[in-house]
Amino acid sequence: MSNISLENDDYRNHLYNQTKDGKRIWIYPGRIIGRLYRFRTYFSYLLMLLLFGLPWIERKGEPVFLFNVIERKFIFFGVPFFPQDFHLVALGLVASLIFISLFTVLFGRVWCGWACPQTIFMEMLFRKIEYWIDGDDKAQKRLDAAPWDSQKIIKRVSKHSLFIVLSFAISNTFLMYIMGKKEWIKLVTEPPLDHLTGLFAILLFTGTFYFVFARFRELVCIVVCPYGRLQGVLLDNNSILVSYDHKRGEPRGKIQKGVDQSQQGDCIDCHWCVRVCPTGIDIRNGSNQLECIGCTSCIDACDEVMEKVNKPKNLIRYDSVNGINEQKKLKFNVRIGAYSGVLLLLIGAIAFLLLTRSPWETTLLRTPGMTFQLDEKNKEVSNLYSIEILNKSLDLQNLQFQIEAPMRIQWVGTPPQGIEPGKMVKSEFFIKAPMGAWKSKDKIEIHIQNKEGEIETIKTRFIQPDE
Repeated sequence: MSNISLENDDYRNHLYNQTKDGKRIWIYPGRIIGRLYRFRTYFSYLLMLLLFGLPWIERKGEPVFLFNVIERKFIFFGVPFFPQDFHLVALGLVASLIFISLFTVLFGRVWCGWACPQTIFMEMLFRKIEYWIDGDDKAQKRLDAAPWDSQKIIKRVSKHSLFIVLSFAISNTFLMYIMGKKEWIKLVTEPPLDHLTGLFAILLFTGTFYFVFARFRELVCIVVCPYGRLQGVLLDNNSILVSYDHKRGEPRGKIQKGVDQSQQGDCIDCHWCVRVCPTGIDIRNGSNQLECIGCTSCIDACDEVMEKVNKPKNLIRYDSVNGINEQKKLKFNVRIGAYSGVLLLLIGAIAFLLLTRSPWETTLLRTPGMTFQLDEKNKEVSNLYSIEILNKSLDLQNLQFQIEAPMRIQWVGTPPQGIEPGKMVKSEFFIKAPMGAWKSKDKIEIHIQNKEGEIETIKTRFIQPDE
């Protein structure tokens, strides 16, 4: 699905950031501040504001987002989910995968360039610190090659100290999403020896983030992340990607005074697009390179160059292969329709399940090993049941239990009342009926109602002696 056909396609045989014998080439991306970079900056600041701010927002005493894997408690947009809601989580994950597939079919890796936390943290935080302390790409190369003197030591210590502080802040934020604000405050305000597990988690996360953003960098996108590999399966010639217009740009060549260049394309072979790429690729080799994260740096760089040489912008732009080769725009096709249809069905199913979801969940079981009990004195037959009620809401649940006459409920101990949010209570009760009064072979119904009028009806068998 490449835009152009190159005689020298040696770039396909190895990664851009490594030599032919496998040694890593450190990438020093040039700094470019263009129109798209500014949009990405504003958008990334909005996302970072949400990321760092959401753990502090609570609803009814609980965080609006929580991913507590240890206690198996999850909250999405203020709605709590428990292991009993696994079907909803599974449907949500499937819908997310289909949405990602559909979005990739249409727009390629725009997620990677604009919204991925790896790109946002790397380009909008860590890289900015690096430019501020070490200078642009050329200054960084000179600094790395320079001998260790006082100036280099000060810059290295300053930069990596800020890297560690940022990594520490990011790790604490992610930990708040796992344990919640209240537990995190206890972790950081109480003696460390009282929270060794939490302390270890913070140090582990901090070290991981520091390693990723200080050393591993673009290898996350090129080697670790599986999303780039999906391009070969999901993309087609109609997908909108960061693309080089080879029909306009080729044959490329540098500007030379006094030389007829009427047959030359608009690309002046300045390599500015390669210089600013955070993964080191040459976008002119085609839009099917898995290393391309769609960050648009090459678009800004090329537009700046085209403006300087008095040529039209958008030599590199968002476009599809068919858009460049045949001037075709994206059209609604069968594959897009299939993805969209399945996605809408899943969203509809999830919405229905959420709207009809009870704020509590009841599990009713007949006590194992028992059938029925006869009370000859009162001429009653009874069955013993055990009940578990999980409060899946963020409100206190006071429940009332009702059953059809002539039956009645007699609790063993105190009936479940005042169930705290996220808590489960267990109890036992007898269902009693006069002997011979219950003739039906159908299941009996128990109605559970809260103060808001919400009702859950559960059915069970009632066993009695044969007439």
